[in-house]
Amino acid sequence: MNGQPLSIFQISGRAMSAQLVRLNTTASNLANAGTVASSPGEAYRPIKPVFRTHFDDAAAGVATVDVEQVVTAGTEPTKRYDPGNPLADADGNVWESGVDESAELIDMMETARNYQNNVEVLQTAKDLILNTIKLGS
Repeated sequence: MNGQPLSIFQISGRAMSAQLVRLNTTASNLANAGTVASSPGEAYRPIKPVFRTHFDDAAAGVATVDVEQVVTAGTEPTKRYDPGNPLADADGNVWESGVDESAELIDMMETARNYQNNVEVLQTAKDLILNTIKLGS
């Protein structure tokens, strides 16, 4: 940064941004659950964000999180015999995305809770600042 330590607002804001990326990847995975393709290469593969801890050089022991990248992860597409499907290959097979809907829903709930926790941190910090200002008046 600019030599100044990260504020609680910056720390929570970065964490909320990371959780928003996580929520968007989970939503994308859920939206593509059950989709099929004519080959394993064309089938949807689940995506996940990779987080990296960001240590604040200006304040020892203070850290937050950044999204380093979004990668494909999870199970491979599964082959299913469905000769009536217009996407079926010559052998009558389609490839279904390897999205585990239950795991994605659990991930979505965890992400929403983490996001809400950071909202509460910001609200508490704001309340403390306002109460401190009131003490000085």
